[in-house]
Amino acid sequence: MAAQDRIEALLAPVVEDLGYEFVGLEYSSNPKNRVLRIYIDQPEKGIDLDDCETVSREVSALLDVEEPISGQFTLEVSSPGVERPLFTAEQFSRFVGEQAKVQMHAPVDGRRRFKGTILGVDGDTVRLEVEGTEWSLDVNAMDKARLAPDLDALFAGDGKD
Repeated sequence: MAAQDRIEALLAPVVEDLGYEFVGLEYSSNPKNRVLRIYIDQPEKGIDLDDCETVSREVSALLDVEEPISGQFTLEVSSPGVERPLFTAEQFSRFVGEQAKVQMHAPVDGRRRFKGTILGVDGDTVRLEVEGTEWSLDVNAMDKARLAPDLDALFAGDGKD
């Protein structure tokens, strides 16, 4: 089991026991700036600073005891935000019809980066329409994935306050 998987297996139950959805984590092991970033959510109400502080305290205490990461690192707890990271097939299935950016570990037919509409999910395979072509991408072979909303449309109002 990879280090990131071990950390996730340790932390996800703690986050969920606190009443939050464990969206996923990112770990940057750069020796000069090691960061463990945990994404949490409560789809029905969202996340605020108090939620992040609550989770940070509990997770920090557990990390101090279990020490899955040696040496110093920065712990960040965050909401997924508008450009929500996607870690699992289940998360992709929740956002069918939305735009996403995907970066693969290795090229698929000569291409590593994709931006398109999520068409659906079959097991661990995400179907993405990119410029009129449907791609089938294995979620386990993805390096990074996140929603890619049209921010202009998102923030464009009807002129009313």
